Amino acid sequence: MSALAREVGGDDPAGRLVRPFTLTGGRTRPSRSDFTLITTVTAVDPPPERAPRPQPEQVRILRRCARPIAVAELAAHLDLPVSVVAIMLCDLLEAGLITVHPPHPVTPRTPDLDLLQKVREGLGRL
Repeated sequence: MSALAREVGGDDPAGRLVRPFTLTGGRTRPSRSDFTLITTVTAVDPPPERAPRPQPEQVRILRRCARPIAVAELAAHLDLPVSVVAIMLCDLLEAGLITVHPPHPVTPRTPDLDLLQKVREGLGRL
């Protein structure tokens, strides 16, 4: 099957006929920088009463976000580029339909000097 046929959905089990840039309204960058590969997102339950009606792809995202899920994992499940998912997540966040949980910062630890000395000695024996 040609690449073009796959691109328009001929090889897609979901029968997707929409190109990714169409899902984002032609946008190529997210409006926010909240979303990294390891940021977790969760659908708001119940959704706000005044939230706009989500598009079909956004509904797919909201279903996957019933439990916390990382952006990279979500993109893999949806078979969409991470950049497209991030743009769509921005829209959902602005509509109040999801919450964002940034990754916890890693606190630097002081190195174990004894362990480093043993590694140095071991490398010296090589």
